[in-house]
Amino acid sequence: MLDPTQALDALIAGFADVLMEKDEHFLKNMQTNNLAGDNISRYQFWEWPQGIGLFALALLWQHTNDSAMLEFLVSFYDQRISEGLPAKNINTMAPLLALSIIAAEVPKSEYLSALREWAEWAMKELPRTSEGGFQHITSDTVNEGELWDDTLLMAVCPLASIGVLLDEPTYIEEAIAQVRIHAAHLADSKTGLWFHGYSSLEHSNFSEALWGRGNCWITIALPYLMEIVDLTAEDRALFSSLLINQAKALQALQHESGMWHTLLDDPTSYLEASATCGIAYGLLKARGLGLLDESFHETALKPLEKILSLIDEKGTVSQVSYGTPMGRISKEFYKEIPLVKMPYGTALALLYISEVVHAAV
Repeated sequence: MLDPTQALDALIAGFADVLMEKDEHFLKNMQTNNLAGDNISRYQFWEWPQGIGLFALALLWQHTNDSAMLEFLVSFYDQRISEGLPAKNINTMAPLLALSIIAAEVPKSEYLSALREWAEWAMKELPRTSEGGFQHITSDTVNEGELWDDTLLMAVCPLASIGVLLDEPTYIEEAIAQVRIHAAHLADSKTGLWFHGYSSLEHSNFSEALWGRGNCWITIALPYLMEIVDLTAEDRALFSSLLINQAKALQALQHESGMWHTLLDDPTSYLEASATCGIAYGLLKARGLGLLDESFHETALKPLEKILSLIDEKGTVSQVSYGTPMGRISKEFYKEIPLVKMPYGTALALLYISEVVHAAV
């Protein structure tokens, strides 16, 4: 089994390979389901799995000030922008988060222009629900009138970060408003966990699934926003309440191995690595910011040994659930999603192990 430093090196190399690999299944799907009808090759390196891994690399660069890592990120974004970016949607906005971070150090005009263009799209053109929530439109699905918990990390965090970088208060205010809207419909008042989605057309949370990976997006997004945005006392109290309530529920539902189930409240559902990494990272980050008490330090480190055992020398992570659309009718849908090796497994493990190694835990 790799130690944390060895695992981190493997994950960095593994994710660099992911950025250069074609996902043939994804591209085949895009040939028939691409809503924008544009060049599908532009999506293969610019979607949400890449966005999460790029975010992890950008945070790692902030930890280490490694010039080679910054050069790698700059080279990646230079190439993507020169080729032309794909159509805008919730998931293709995810890579803008890392770009907004490195643009503070490398403020190239083409970076700043792209960041502003996408933020303006989110503000003015992104489809919305009747209450003004960002509709979770993706590269292949409209999802009319739907809020998904994924949106907070994929689109809301980038919008807030761009607002901080460009000193645009309206972007930041919109990001905060989106957290309020999403929390009103997705945060379960009974458990503190978050439902996967909400339909403003049906006024329902679909199958009311408390999905593991969906919840990890919240555990990551809330501390990040609380770190970078100057919140009012009222908003900070709301964000803190949401975070603490979710964290306590996650702590109570943690398996003895340290992992979490793909349906958090269903012990008959399988234990899932990507959700575990995202949740553990978010708890560790929140604890480091003083947003959670000391007990969450142990909670966040409890899955470390098990996660390390799932990382191979190529940086591939096992026990990761396949891409998961909305379980609209039955929670059993989530339990039937196969366990495979996916790029976002590497990306989320990179986020977690990097925090373990570099955040003085």
